[in-house]
Amino acid sequence: MKAAMLFTGSGPIVILTSYASLEDPALLKRLDGKGISKFLAFDVPIEMAEARYGGHFQNVLHNLHESDDLRVLDYNGQRAMQLFSFKELGEPVYHEAA
Repeated sequence: MKAAMLFTGSGPIVILTSYASLEDPALLKRLDGKGISKFLAFDVPIEMAEARYGGHFQNVLHNLHESDDLRVLDYNGQRAMQLFSFKELGEPVYHEAA
């Protein structure tokens, strides 16, 4: 599982995904299906996401109502921005649908 913070048109979100890359075409298709076709994304170390979100992380991870390949950990952009420093995040990934 991989965690990432995406900066979208409606604000930051934090996701969990089983895709190995934030540039995986199948993940991009799933995001596009949710209306996210343009974003700036950063990897978040999975252990860090688990520590910062605590029990909520486990609830999202084990939620049977969400797919295994894409789960939203945090829709609250303000909280996500407060939980992570830019210095803690990986290299940025830029995506803009053609």
